[in-house]
Amino acid sequence: MKALGQHVLVEFYGCPEEVMKDNHLIEKVMNEAAKASGATIVGSHFHTFNPYGVSGVIVIAESHFTVHTWPEYGYAAIDIFTCGETIDNLLAFDYMKRHLKPQNTSTIEMKRGQLQNMFNKNPQGQAKVTSVPS
Repeated sequence: MKALGQHVLVEFYGCPEEVMKDNHLIEKVMNEAAKASGATIVGSHFHTFNPYGVSGVIVIAESHFTVHTWPEYGYAAIDIFTCGETIDNLLAFDYMKRHLKPQNTSTIEMKRGQLQNMFNKNPQGQAKVTSVPS
């Protein structure tokens, strides 16, 4: 199915608390994941919350990657949204998984801007949901 973009919603469970608190590590992992996927990085911004938790965005020429962490729960919510067909979101996901060390993961993959629905008055979306023990 042709679409303008692909959006992968990632949930990482059981990540080490110290990893989820480390702003510099999270930023490095997100940037390296974007590079590994073939994305063109335009810029990034990351913020550490008090007492802890990190939120960040990598703006890429093809769209964006975002992350929000809850160290007290060992949890990270990550979005990988890319346009076109040149970026490999799976490479980005695998890189993040390897370095953020979740015990379990869940993903939802969505096609965004499905071309068949552009002029359809009753569009039908599709999403693929997966849960994978790490």
